[in-house]
Amino acid sequence: MFTGIIQALGNIKTKVVYDKGAVFSFHATDFDFSSVAIGDSIAVNGVCLTAIEIGEDFFKADVSQETLDCSIFAQLEQGDDVNLEKSLRLNQGIDGHLVSGHVDGVAQVSDRFSEGESTRFKINAPDNLVKYIARKGSVCINGVSLTVNSIVNNTFDLNIVPHTLTVTNLGDLQVGSKVNLEVDIIARHLEQLLKR
Repeated sequence: MFTGIIQALGNIKTKVVYDKGAVFSFHATDFDFSSVAIGDSIAVNGVCLTAIEIGEDFFKADVSQETLDCSIFAQLEQGDDVNLEKSLRLNQGIDGHLVSGHVDGVAQVSDRFSEGESTRFKINAPDNLVKYIARKGSVCINGVSLTVNSIVNNTFDLNIVPHTLTVTNLGDLQVGSKVNLEVDIIARHLEQLLKR
């Protein structure tokens, strides 16, 4: 589990694609690797990955074909910025919201404009995920915990403060950019419970 509060901005050091998956390595000078062990989970752009190799300023992880299919990882290239977060510890506070690191799908930025000191994004969600998104509810975009301002049809609004734009890769997003989207896990589980 994660909180959606990004701990460091890193970048893709290497990407090796295989027939049914890939191996990525991620470099970050501001990420504390001293408490990370092989087998630990690290969220990269909101995707929970397992560290298979760790260095002083990088870690390596396998990326399954499932992850390549349902996230933006297939489009990422060497040098691209990524948001990093270590998994939640039981003695740690939760500043964002509970995030599983299991990305539900890919959404797309349809508009971006300034609103005072903040930046407003309009995001188009896939048809199958819209029902899980609610006004003033939580979503996770590229691993960042955010509050939904409003939702009309398939488009929801996010208001991003300057600090978040600076310390994450959300500042790089433009109209047409694709992002990893994880909806609220409680809504997903509630739907499954009611179906049964």
